[in-house]
Amino acid sequence: MDQPNNGSQISPVIIQMHPADNVAVVANDGGLASGTKLSDGLVLQERIPQGHKVALANLAAGQPVRRYNVIIGYAKDDIAAGSWIHENRLRLPEPPSLDDLPIATATPACAPPLEGYTFEGFRNPDGSVGTRNILAISSTVQCVAGVIEFAVKRIKDKLLPNFPNVDDVISLEHTYGCGVAIDAPGSEVPIRTLRHLAQNPNFGGEVMLVSLGCEKLQPERLMPAGSIEIHREQLGTINDTRWGDLDVVCLQDKEHIGFDSMIEHIMLQAEQHLRRLNARKRETVPASELVVGMQCGGSDAFSGITANPVLGFASDLLVRAGATVMFSEVTEVRDGIAQLTSRATTPRVAQKLIEHMQWFDEYLARGGVDRSANTSPGNKRGGLSNIVEKAMGSISKSGTAPIAGVLGPGDRLNGQRGLIFNASPASDFICGTLQLAAGMNLHIFTTGRGTPYGLAQCPVIKVATRSDLARRWHDLMDVNAGLVADGQQTIESLGWELFHLILEVASGKQTWAEHWKLHNSLALFNPAPVT
Repeated sequence: MDQPNNGSQISPVIIQMHPADNVAVVANDGGLASGTKLSDGLVLQERIPQGHKVALANLAAGQPVRRYNVIIGYAKDDIAAGSWIHENRLRLPEPPSLDDLPIATATPACAPPLEGYTFEGFRNPDGSVGTRNILAISSTVQCVAGVIEFAVKRIKDKLLPNFPNVDDVISLEHTYGCGVAIDAPGSEVPIRTLRHLAQNPNFGGEVMLVSLGCEKLQPERLMPAGSIEIHREQLGTINDTRWGDLDVVCLQDKEHIGFDSMIEHIMLQAEQHLRRLNARKRETVPASELVVGMQCGGSDAFSGITANPVLGFASDLLVRAGATVMFSEVTEVRDGIAQLTSRATTPRVAQKLIEHMQWFDEYLARGGVDRSANTSPGNKRGGLSNIVEKAMGSISKSGTAPIAGVLGPGDRLNGQRGLIFNASPASDFICGTLQLAAGMNLHIFTTGRGTPYGLAQCPVIKVATRSDLARRWHDLMDVNAGLVADGQQTIESLGWELFHLILEVASGKQTWAEHWKLHNSLALFNPAPVT
């Protein structure tokens, strides 16, 4: 609704997501002042910040408050039309039951395939395709992180200039490996995550591992025989033969006399991997080789209006092109579980969705919290009153395609295509880590509050939900989805632009996060005890 504000220069803009909604979101930069008159004659009873909700009708105490035609809460007290509706005025609904859900009852028909779309990628020995050509050095334990960091700096300085086709050398640093209950239920999650991280398509099949020697997570447990394809070439003269063909530098080996010896050994091994990676060249591959992870962080009320629906449209295009798309964040889809189980391709896929929701409910209960712990202060300042409202916007990035599969935390894709739910926590860093372990070769991240999030392991396309954020963070945001709310773009037109940008970035175009080398640390999900 647009209406001049009693002769002022400000035209009020509010966005109602569904005709049955009894609230709408204020879209104007800076919000709207008390006394502002909307096009239908409704007068605001108080100042309402941008992204926050205005009551479109009088609401009695206990009456449902609807957005997306979903009950996002119940009015705690009587609320007059034109009033500001925020978290303190709403009672959170109970979570939907996981019983008697619709099971594969509304599986969307497959849309016509998109053919002929390609990108320039790196083919790998296991059949996967990378969007970058990176040497990643893995580790069995946090104790060796400082040594690897020192070695990586020296490799970049001394060796990398000699291998121009290699994009980067990175450490897969983590805080696991010792002081943990290595055999406890749940310990398999971080272990398989680390194993599968080493096999990410952007690392070219080159697996290099640094171990301390005394840690609980021994190399043969992290990389058991047959779990990974290893190049059967000479890997160095010092390498301990007990690991067979796995390339392990063990710092406690007796051959290492002093710190320099350790660094020289790591560099010796790294040079052999760099030589093989440098021989690789980009080649034209179909868009079906993309594995795109989608995530939102620093969400606001516009996430479900602009950026996430744009991602959803692009996701549908990717699926039509034969690619794999992952959406995640269990607590951010839990309140829409019926929407997901009904879209499942098979009853088994629907049942796996339910099983992961149930597991996470129990996991949160053990910690004495529930799904409401998800929403952050920034989410609330951005207009999201609670997790139900946040979940409806989060789900929109999954588009409309049928849900073809479900991955548990740390699982790796095994030839799956289409739309996949990756059952990760909602933490930005854990979610990104688990999507990388699954095989993601390109990441898309939406934000409304703003975050300089990035990953060293794959390119990250950042999408701003609001034009104000895109203007202020012009050299951090790659896409301005706020143009949808401004009326300058449609979800469809910007979705097509994002689809083409994905192909360009997959072919080597740098994102802003890559330009500034903004890299967040990996964060493992470890539901097992720490001793």
